[in-house]
Amino acid sequence: MTLDFAAVVSRWPMFLDGAVMTLKLATGATVIGFAIGTAGAIARRSSVVWAQRASTAYVEAIRNTPLLVQIFLVYFGLASIGWKLPAFTVALAALIINVGAYATEIMRAGFDSIHKGQLEAAECLALNRRQVYWHVVLLPAVERVYPALSSQFVLLMLASSVTSQISAEELTAAANLLQSETFRSFEVYIIVAVIYLALSLLYRLAFKAIGLAIFVRRRRLGTAL
Repeated sequence: MTLDFAAVVSRWPMFLDGAVMTLKLATGATVIGFAIGTAGAIARRSSVVWAQRASTAYVEAIRNTPLLVQIFLVYFGLASIGWKLPAFTVALAALIINVGAYATEIMRAGFDSIHKGQLEAAECLALNRRQVYWHVVLLPAVERVYPALSSQFVLLMLASSVTSQISAEELTAAANLLQSETFRSFEVYIIVAVIYLALSLLYRLAFKAIGLAIFVRRRRLGTAL
């Protein structure tokens, strides 16, 4: 077998556009999914029964079904009620729903790691409710589970390749189109694998920089992840 990358590399704008779309999907899903995960974790630990049950049902339903099935459910479900949305929007919504459930469990573990004694100490220092929740609960909880969150969001970025099944124009979709035009499948997917590797490293570096910026203790130790 002779490898010929010339015809593939000459169409680098397609790879670039696909990589940019992948980053857009991953970044949007990461930010919104983290917010949903935090809210879901709070609901799971609340004393409000319906909120606790709703959050638990959401987590269990998403974590026990394949991402591809979830994407199809969102895609065809919205279409069945007359909502004809762009593939990018549907893909983003499906990824948010998926990662939100995993982020809920990760954040719940972070909240559970906060000892009640720390809350009592904060109250003794006359901190108000917002200060206690921000400085004693939320930030320490996120810091403790930050490596797990970072890894989950990197996996999300890689899993976004599944959205090519609904014609979202991300990196894998671009590769599928390119290999059908050039008939150089092996070369195309070698390049795509390298790009995904580079995106993963870029994503991890971004999370490390964010961790060093936000968490003072980790900045001192130099262990953002």
